[in-house]
Amino acid sequence: MIRTAGKALWIVIALLLIAAVGGLLAALLTLDGPGPKTGREVLELDLTRNYPEFVPEDPIAKAFGFDLLLLREVVETLERAAEDERVVSLVARVGSAPVGLATLQELRSAVRAFADSGKETVAWADTFGEWGPGNGAYFLAAGFDRVYLQPSGDVGLTGLLYESSFLRGTFDKLGLEPRMDRRHEYKSAMNELTETGYTPAHAEALQAVLDSQFSQIVRGIAEGRGLEEERVRELFERGPFLGAEAREAGLVDGLAYWDEVLAGLEERHGEDAELTPLEDYARRSRGRRRGRREVALIYGVGGVERGESGYDPFTGGVRMGSETVAQAFRDAVEDEAIEAILFRVSSPGGSYVASDTIWRETVRAREAGKPVVVSMGDVAGSGGYFVAMAADSIVAQPGTITGSIGVYGGKILSRGFWEKLGVTWDDVASGGRASMWSSLHDFTPEGWDRLQASLDRIYDDFTAKVASGRGLSGQEVRAAARGRIWTGEDAARLGLVDGLGGFPAALDEIRERIGAAEGEPLRLTPFPRPRSPLELLFERRSWIGSGPPPEGLRRALATAAALGRRLGLLEPAEAEGGPLAMPPIEPLR
Repeated sequence: MIRTAGKALWIVIALLLIAAVGGLLAALLTLDGPGPKTGREVLELDLTRNYPEFVPEDPIAKAFGFDLLLLREVVETLERAAEDERVVSLVARVGSAPVGLATLQELRSAVRAFADSGKETVAWADTFGEWGPGNGAYFLAAGFDRVYLQPSGDVGLTGLLYESSFLRGTFDKLGLEPRMDRRHEYKSAMNELTETGYTPAHAEALQAVLDSQFSQIVRGIAEGRGLEEERVRELFERGPFLGAEAREAGLVDGLAYWDEVLAGLEERHGEDAELTPLEDYARRSRGRRRGRREVALIYGVGGVERGESGYDPFTGGVRMGSETVAQAFRDAVEDEAIEAILFRVSSPGGSYVASDTIWRETVRAREAGKPVVVSMGDVAGSGGYFVAMAADSIVAQPGTITGSIGVYGGKILSRGFWEKLGVTWDDVASGGRASMWSSLHDFTPEGWDRLQASLDRIYDDFTAKVASGRGLSGQEVRAAARGRIWTGEDAARLGLVDGLGGFPAALDEIRERIGAAEGEPLRLTPFPRPRSPLELLFERRSWIGSGPPPEGLRRALATAAALGRRLGLLEPAEAEGGPLAMPPIEPLR
C-alpha cells in the first residue's frame, strides 16, 4: 500500500510539472506576441458564464485553470483592447449568468468604455429568459451598440422579485425553538429561523433595495436604447416580449441567429478579420500597459471566518480568512515597492472577531502611509462592510448591497426535537454558566443578560468604528445602521461609501492619492503573492498515503455538520454564519 501510494504521489507531481511547464511555454509563446495575420481582430466575449471575483490558490486549479479569467481581468482586457488599433469590434453572447447587479454594472461599464473608443459593440442572445425573467441579462445587453435576438427567443422584462424562505413553521413541527436576538430591527439574517414571513422592517428594507435596483435597471436600459425612462417602465408592465414584439418595441435591433450575426460582422470588417475569444486575447496582451508604480491587490471575498482563506469544492464558494487577509496587509505594508493597497471586497459578512482582525490591518496600513482604497462587488454588508469601513476611500457600484450595520446571535433549543424521536439526554457540569451555549438548555436570566451585553458591545463597537472611519456623526450613523441594507447608490447618499464605480474608479482614486498622472498604468501585485502549483503541493503536504484526508472529504464532513448546526442540533445556529452575517441575496434574474 505504501509503495502504491508513493507511486501515485509521483504521478500527481509529474502531472503538475507537465501542466506547469506547458502553461509557462504557452504564456511565453503568446505574451505580447503577434496579432492576427490580417491585422484586424473581432473579440468574442462569453457573457453567458460567471467570471469569478477571485479564485483561491489551489494546486489543481493553478495547474489546469489557465483559461480562467477573473472579473477584473475581463475589465482590464477590454481596456487594453480599446487602445489596440488591430481590434475593430466586440461581439458578445449574453445569457442569464447567476450574478448580482453590481457585476453586471462592472461588465457593462467596461463595454461602454470600449465603445467610447469608437469601436463597434454587438450583443446577441438566443433568449433573454425562456419561461423565466431575463432582466439582468437584457440590462447588460442594452449597454452594447446593437442587440440581436434569435428569432425563437424572448425578452423577459418582468420586473424584480425577491423571495425568502422561512423555517420557523418547520422548527415548530420539529420541536426546535429559536432563542435569538439582534441589534436592531432591520438585522434580518436571523428572520428565516425565527419568523414565518417578513417583519415590517425586513420588508421595508428589501422593498427599498429592490426599488433602487429597479430604477437603476430602468435608467440603464433607457440610456442604452435611447428611450425615455417612463417608456421603459411601461414596457416592464407589458413584458415578457416575444421576438417580433421586442423588435417592434425597440428593445432589439434585429432577429438573427448567431451565424447571421457573425456574417454581418464579416461583411462590415472583411472576410479576413479574425474572431478571437477574449481569453486568448487576454493571454496575448497581458504584458502590455504594465506600469512602474506598484499597488497591492488584496481580495476579501466570501464569508468572513477566523483562520485561513479557502475554497469549498462542493459549492465553488470561497471564504475570507482573517489570518490570510491580515498577513496580506502586513506583507504589503512591509514591501517598500508598494505605494497603495486596492482591497476588493465581496462578502456577506460572518465572524465579528475575524472582521475586526482585518479591520485593524486596514487601520495599520493607513497609519504606515499606505493608502487603502476599497472596491466593492455584488455584496459587501455586515462583516463585509466592517472590513472596509476604515479605508481611505470606498468605491461601490450603484447596485452593490452594503451596510447591514448590526449584529445577531443566540441558539436554537433542540430538546423538544429529541423528545419527539425518543432520544433522551443527561449531563454533568462544572461552573454556573456551563450550559449557556448548549442547545438542550434555555438561557438562564443571567445567561440572557450576557447575550444582550455581547450584542450591545458588538453593535456599539461597530457603529463607533463606522463613525470614525467614515467621518460621520453619531446621529448620521444611527440613521444608516440598525442592521439595514442599502444599495451602493443609497449608501453614497448616506456617506457609507465615497463614490460609485468599479475597478477603474477605484484605481483613479489610488492615482490621485499617490500623485500618479491621470490614466497612468499601475502595476497590480496580488497579495498573498501567487505561488506555483508545486509550492502549494509541498506546502500543504500530500494526502496520498499516510497523510491527512483530502480537503474535499473534510469539507463534506463540514457540510454535514453545518446542516446539523442550521437545525440547531449540534451547536448554536449563529455559528453557521457569524454574528455579522447577512441573509443570502439572490442573483439578478
